[in-house]
Amino acid sequence: MLTEIYQAIDPVAFTIGPVSVRWYGLAYLLGFVLAFFIMRSVIRRWKINISADSLTTIFLGIILGVIIGGRLGYCLFYGDGYYLAHPEKILAFSEGGMSFHGGLIGLAVGVAITSHICKIPFLTMADLCAIGGVIGLFFGRIANFINGELWGAPTDLPWGVVFGGAAGMMPRHPSQLYEAILEGLVIFLVLFALSRRVPPRPRGTFFGVFLVLYGIFRFSLEFIREPDAQLGYLFGGWVTMGQMLSVPLVIGGIGLLIYVAIVHLPQAGEPETVQTTSDTGRADVSSQE
Repeated sequence: MLTEIYQAIDPVAFTIGPVSVRWYGLAYLLGFVLAFFIMRSVIRRWKINISADSLTTIFLGIILGVIIGGRLGYCLFYGDGYYLAHPEKILAFSEGGMSFHGGLIGLAVGVAITSHICKIPFLTMADLCAIGGVIGLFFGRIANFINGELWGAPTDLPWGVVFGGAAGMMPRHPSQLYEAILEGLVIFLVLFALSRRVPPRPRGTFFGVFLVLYGIFRFSLEFIREPDAQLGYLFGGWVTMGQMLSVPLVIGGIGLLIYVAIVHLPQAGEPETVQTTSDTGRADVSSQE
């Protein structure tokens, strides 16, 4: 049945004149839109001071960081030297190739810069990004399935999918859907449930949990996902690049959760602006953390 569903969906969602809009692009768009509204909802529930202007500024940094970091990460981690020989292809987004780990690094850089500009603690914004942004992974992996890319190893299970093309005609694990469920939906439900408590859990909790869960899920699922053809298996013929990049996430997430438990900083937004009236009757404006 999954094979029939896969074959029935065109990777191109619709075409307007010479422009073709693919499901992959729509997945990114939907992920960003949902992330924005989820983050705004959590900000209101936590009652922290982050203005609409600041959230918009930071979100622009998120979008640029994810797209630029995702592309550069793919070229660096999965290009196998191709993009060093053909640097003009680095910006060829239409030819595909995005890396989650590169996108995560880009997101962290974008959030660090914009949260500094808006005077909002980095870890608070990282927590909000983890809660809101992880749902984008769900849609991204669904788009990978529609594109017939990043397929799994051969299987005789009844839900195996015949992707055809370079994947051949043998049924394969729909590893894209496994990742959509675990990396996207499950992590989102865990983080969203944790975010319901008010006052919120300490700064860095959600980002740390995300790093640990994503790293574990990604490392495990790589065992039934075919490695990128240009790289194959590394170090003894069983480790993939995805697994190598996921181990630091687990270690970093555990380290962050230990730090959170020790320091226990509360979630915080922008410095509050307080107006006081001087003896002359003039309003003085000051900021306090």
